[in-house]
Amino acid sequence: MEITTAVYIMLTLVVLIIVLLLEIFTLKKKKLKRSSRLATSAMMLIVLGIVFGDNRLIGYGLIGAGVLLSVLDIVKTLEKKKRYGK
Repeated sequence: MEITTAVYIMLTLVVLIIVLLLEIFTLKKKKLKRSSRLATSAMMLIVLGIVFGDNRLIGYGLIGAGVLLSVLDIVKTLEKKKRYGK
């Protein structure tokens, strides 16, 4: 792996972590509807799958795990709305 590729991957991971932390800490203070932890984790896995797409097994595995978490989050949200009538 070239040094520029490694730097690019590390920079991408740092930016993803910063965005995640900003989302968690800023939305706790505001009364906005924040995304669930499952949805945030799913998005991170999908982006990591794209970043590590050179290795097909790892890339597709991460994307598949992200999609699975997204579907679970949707089912959980729909059941919650159905149960509480929101």
